[in-house]
Amino acid sequence: MAARALWKGAISFGLVYIPVEMYTAVQEHDLDLTMLDRRDFSPVGYKRYNKSTGKEVTWDDIVKGYEYETDEYVVLSDEDLKRANVEATQTIDIAAFVEAAEVPLTYYETPYYLAPTRGGAKVYALLRETLRKAGKIGIATIVMRTKQHLCALVCVEDKIVLNTLRYATEIRDAEELKLPPATAISAKELKMALSLVEGMSEEWKPEQYHDTYRDDVLALVKKKIKAGQTKTITAPSAKERAPKSSNVVDLVALLQDSLGKRPAAKPAPKRRRA
Repeated sequence: MAARALWKGAISFGLVYIPVEMYTAVQEHDLDLTMLDRRDFSPVGYKRYNKSTGKEVTWDDIVKGYEYETDEYVVLSDEDLKRANVEATQTIDIAAFVEAAEVPLTYYETPYYLAPTRGGAKVYALLRETLRKAGKIGIATIVMRTKQHLCALVCVEDKIVLNTLRYATEIRDAEELKLPPATAISAKELKMALSLVEGMSEEWKPEQYHDTYRDDVLALVKKKIKAGQTKTITAPSAKERAPKSSNVVDLVALLQDSLGKRPAAKPAPKRRRA
């Protein structure tokens, strides 16, 4: 099945316009768990209802409204939201180019692929290679789903990736955190820790990592099915594993043990048989 574009418009920087389409760059693999009524194990559903009459409301009868006073609304259609600023809803407007390292990881949210549409291939390639050669990212804005997002345009291999960014006001101040100073560690401890990091360093191979917890839960599901425990609620365990103590008596000894006991790289775990 062909990928479906989430957004269509153009990248704008200076007087240059690049017609593009935007596609999701990620896919979720969450456990699909259904909420059930524990009394008869029937699925629990949600209803959209009119808070005045209590009657269910269909999607065709639902409109968006902005509450400007208590119980007083201005109704806004999709066309209204588009007309508020037509250019903003159709353009990824690059405001500046910055060093990628200047944007902390806490600002990054969700990645999307940008692909050129008809007539935009050459200019798309020009922007991509310019970002690559300059070693910079483009900081831009885009309107999606009634919200203007700050975003970064990044060259990733042969793609331009749009990654939405959080605004500075959305990043919590960390001053209230009690963080240790660099003087809390000795030169010897730091040297040994660096040796451990060096010994554990390897090439980035994302395919070797996956959600092993999800595999374990699905294995438990198969085990319950095989045992006929499809509607049995497992009681909480009386004994919980105690967390490891945070009081490190001898950090150097722990680092020495780690250096001497570094495990070999593990292959991807096999699925358990039910």
